[in-house]
Amino acid sequence: MRRLACAALAMVLLATVPGLARRQGRQVPFPAIAATLLQQHIKVLSSDEYGGRLPGTRGEDLSVAYIADQFRRVGLKPGNPDGTYFQKVPLVGMTADKAMQLTFRKAGMTGSLKYLQDFVAWTRREAPDAGLQNSPLVFVGYGVQAPEFAWDDYKGVDVRGKTVVMLINDPPVPDPHDARKLDPAVFGGDAMTYYGRWTYKYDIGAAKGAAGILIVHESVPAGYAWSVVQGFGGERFDLVAPNGNVDKAAVEGWLTIDQVRKLFVMAGQNFDVLKKRAATREFRPVPLDVTASIHFGNRMRRVDSRNVIGRIDGSDAKLKAECVAYSAHWDHFGTGPAGIYHGAADNASGVAGVIEIARAFSRMPVRPKRTLLFLAVTGEEQGLLGSAYYVEHPVVPMAKTLADINIDILNVHGATKDVTIIGFGKSTLDEVARQVAARQDRVVHGDLEPQKGYYYRSDHFEFANRGVPGLYVDWVRNDFVGKAGDYGRNAADYYTEHNYHKPADVIMPDWDLHGAIQDLQMLWMVGFDVAQASKYPEWAVGSEFKARRVADVKR
Repeated sequence: MRRLACAALAMVLLATVPGLARRQGRQVPFPAIAATLLQQHIKVLSSDEYGGRLPGTRGEDLSVAYIADQFRRVGLKPGNPDGTYFQKVPLVGMTADKAMQLTFRKAGMTGSLKYLQDFVAWTRREAPDAGLQNSPLVFVGYGVQAPEFAWDDYKGVDVRGKTVVMLINDPPVPDPHDARKLDPAVFGGDAMTYYGRWTYKYDIGAAKGAAGILIVHESVPAGYAWSVVQGFGGERFDLVAPNGNVDKAAVEGWLTIDQVRKLFVMAGQNFDVLKKRAATREFRPVPLDVTASIHFGNRMRRVDSRNVIGRIDGSDAKLKAECVAYSAHWDHFGTGPAGIYHGAADNASGVAGVIEIARAFSRMPVRPKRTLLFLAVTGEEQGLLGSAYYVEHPVVPMAKTLADINIDILNVHGATKDVTIIGFGKSTLDEVARQVAARQDRVVHGDLEPQKGYYYRSDHFEFANRGVPGLYVDWVRNDFVGKAGDYGRNAADYYTEHNYHKPADVIMPDWDLHGAIQDLQMLWMVGFDVAQASKYPEWAVGSEFKARRVADVKR
């Protein structure tokens, strides 16, 4: 009881502190952020009543109503042009028949794989059933076409109507000067590029006309645990497309590494030898002389999901037509056989952060020059769907959107001496963040787990894909005040193993929101500085997104 009383007192004290940062000269002070309010938002959104916040469920209705009500309470105007806080996002939900089997055949040999245990599969086509019938298998290495690296894993082969098997991650090209390292000039070295993401691999395979696309599951260096992949086997959503997504592959899925090894033995191939060859430019696709067959029913439903949008209009008569956006996704995985996927950290915490940043801006006596947008988006867990829809239907044109500041999983483990910027070095937003963090006596640095490709795994990526610089901070492996040097790594590893995308992602009694408040104050100040700045943030030379910004501005 005494511990709870002390925790409550700490929350109250945090709420009254005007800022953890040192004030300097006439600089705008950091705003007060109340830990009690942050925790209350997280408690509501991650409660049993909200049922895991799956799009198209009562959990969505409760979530978007709560967020809109909080936007209204903190003083935000409705952000959608129709005068509401809601932007409809048309989705189609698809649930594959779980009784399916995947069968491999070659010259009288047959291998049958069990759903969820050995493979996971689905379709993104809006059709009552899906399947493959004796589809020839082709191993295409990492499934990458990257002309800037003179790389083509599809060279000399027509995969139309066939099923491609490919490796996850980027090709690991050794550094010619040190074979113990990866070449920093090819696919970012240790840092994953978008070519390593499973979303890219499904899209390029479909563009090549493949009927099926199967990714080899490996949890290192940048993959998910198989238990996370198994979670893909529930209802899956996609944006409604006029053509019913017939341009997607008929079947997408994952195979366990053990089953892949058996498949290659059946094909008379050595998996390890081919995997090593796939890390070279000389690799050529390898027909496996094995066919794949699978058939499953596909239950469908269309839903109008919702992004929640609030705004604070800029104070400058001209510049208020431009904006800075804050984003966080409200959705999670709903309820399944394992229970309610509460999603307290992921990402009720991020939504709570956006609400409280909005409150801090609303309290300013003079608004920033540019408009501020606050977005709580749907379908992030389904493939960044809400943000993908928003950037195609923005309430402020992308060419006039200076930046997106994204929050996905707040630091609930205490104050830190540093700030991790995911995608560090991609844009001048890093320098803005560095200057702000210095006012907090903190230093900024790049991602300490670049091989995991976090920059491509949250909603800021869709903005970046349309040329808008994004800022996304993380706390994994940070230096925590008063704690052992490996504390951040251990806390992150524990969360990934026990809580990430699991029902156990709930508010924990040892949460310490000092770090969350540090980060939110920093992100508030970054947004303020960008909204006041004389020029737009810029992409770094060599960034894959720089040309997209230029093209959008010229429209």
